[in-house]
Amino acid sequence: MRYFFTVISFAWVALLFLNCEFNSPTARGQKPKIAIAGLAIESSTFSPATSDASAFLARQGDAVFEYYPFLQENSPQRNAAQWFPALRGHALPGGIVTREAYDSLVGVTLELLKQNMPYDGLFFDIHGAMSVQGIDDPEGDFIEKIRAVIGTETIISTSMDLHGNVSKRLAQHTDLITCYRMAPHEDALESKQRAVDNLLDRLKSGKGKPKYKAWIPVPILLPGEKTSTRIEPGKSLYAKVKPVTEQEGVLDAAIWIGYAWADEARNHAVVMVTGDDKKAVGESAEMLANHFWNVREDFDFVAPTATLKESLAQALQSKKKPFVISDMGDNPTAGGAGDVTWTLRELLNRSEFKAENGPSVIYASIPGPEMIEAALEVGVGGKVKAKVGAQVDDRFAPPILLDGVVEAINKGDVHAEIEAVVRVGSIRVIVTKKRKPYHHEKDFTQLGLNPRTCDVLVVKIGYLVPELYNLRGDWIMALTPGGVDQDLQRLGYKRVQRPLFPLDENMTDVDLTTRWIPSSEVN
Repeated sequence: MRYFFTVISFAWVALLFLNCEFNSPTARGQKPKIAIAGLAIESSTFSPATSDASAFLARQGDAVFEYYPFLQENSPQRNAAQWFPALRGHALPGGIVTREAYDSLVGVTLELLKQNMPYDGLFFDIHGAMSVQGIDDPEGDFIEKIRAVIGTETIISTSMDLHGNVSKRLAQHTDLITCYRMAPHEDALESKQRAVDNLLDRLKSGKGKPKYKAWIPVPILLPGEKTSTRIEPGKSLYAKVKPVTEQEGVLDAAIWIGYAWADEARNHAVVMVTGDDKKAVGESAEMLANHFWNVREDFDFVAPTATLKESLAQALQSKKKPFVISDMGDNPTAGGAGDVTWTLRELLNRSEFKAENGPSVIYASIPGPEMIEAALEVGVGGKVKAKVGAQVDDRFAPPILLDGVVEAINKGDVHAEIEAVVRVGSIRVIVTKKRKPYHHEKDFTQLGLNPRTCDVLVVKIGYLVPELYNLRGDWIMALTPGGVDQDLQRLGYKRVQRPLFPLDENMTDVDLTTRWIPSSEVN
């Protein structure tokens, strides 16, 4: 009798395996059907700014492919599946997203997804740090709504920024998940391609969803400027990720730093590992989480920091040009409003920069629609006087009445729309119609500015992106005020889960054991 049941059990397992294999798109002689959807933004809840639907520059249908070089026509990934792009939007970091904008963009996405169901897979491309008025955990809410439409059989592969947040709900409803392994994010496209390749592999092989998802919340919340992978300990921490994925039975592994400028319970670090070998998956997740915890006190700013006054003193004494000063508190690429005038006011009040032949300074940038109108009216070479800044965030300084000469005007920028260079003394202020981060050399050269030859380059940014990092003579990060203040103790968190390092330094009994996340179910 025991032999009989053994044979029956073996036959049942074999049939189950064959059913899985033959139900895969490849076994059916078909290319898998894969949808694409996602919304990406970093939203500071400590900024008075809000982000509307237009900020996402959302694309639909075939226009979504423009985001992904690896999905261009005739690429291996494009040819491996039938693709059905729904909606994908990517906004500059900013303030909290309005409920109206979120509901509208999610609603359109769900309607587009309904048009081509059923799907074998979904590539879910998000950032992970979106905050929305009246909603906790927007990405978890978004993916849950998607599951309710497409069902639980579809394999969802999620790509994220390492500064995103992974709630239990998001972890549950996604099957494959990965994030960047570099900060600055030089591997962004590589990570998105990995998410797609993982999805295609599971569909092609017939393996389906990974059997195990290990999720470990790590009670750490640090700003990106302290966790760059260019330096230790971030460099060694993230270097441990790839070897984990090369183990038999492990599909992917990821470490999320989390997003420091939102006051929500999900905002903390997370480690996730997925795969088919429970022991390898669980032990790998715990190894990464414990290493992260053990080096928590070693994280420090990626560059020297100082007050703005001290930063300017160093810049003026330095012979290395350009001397780059990061105006960190109002960094629009981390969620700042981008229009805080505090730093620009300090520069304009300095006697060294009053004369045209003083040390050359480029300031990038300050929104000023009123100034843009005035500049367009007088044209290049004309004298202009108008207000700039503090239309959104006036907590630290009021608008500035800028009085100078228009040296350049550029129309048609995707973010700024219109830019103007206004010279005041030896300072060249870049004024924009709408806020814009200045990351690339061409952002300056198209305005007739040469950042390599100026004495001081002040940019609203945190850690330098590669182009600015490579052209710097020297660099310091100024501890300036704004919606993404680097002094987390000053922010006044009320809703994050405590205890949390470094807000609570003397933490004990931290639980870094694996939490096993079940597959999604739709009620």
